[in-house]
Amino acid sequence: MSDEHPELSGYEPRGEKPLRSARTTLLLRAVVLLAVIGLVLPGIVTTITVGSSNAERACDYRGAILQPESREFDARFEVFGPGFIGWECYSVDPFDRDQHLHSMGLIPVAPQAEPPPTDGA
Repeated sequence: MSDEHPELSGYEPRGEKPLRSARTTLLLRAVVLLAVIGLVLPGIVTTITVGSSNAERACDYRGAILQPESREFDARFEVFGPGFIGWECYSVDPFDRDQHLHSMGLIPVAPQAEPPPTDGA
């Protein structure tokens, strides 16, 4: 065998014994899992916080345009809402009834302002 692979001369296989013990392997897996969670979790929390804030602002803006007589506007994330999955904007009337105003989708944005009308001349 040493004639075919001279770099392996003097090598003796370890047999069936693993390189690391079961305790060390378990500890390494736990450390890697905690590291992955530590990298991913802040991004998820930030995305949810920013999305919620944007939805509230966009709903307030839409509500002020669509129903200025309402006293309050509420943005909710719904899975089976009127727009299926995404943010929904509701107004609360003076009698505490919710009325659906608009489906804002997964990434809510304020509507574009209408350009002023131009004269045909």
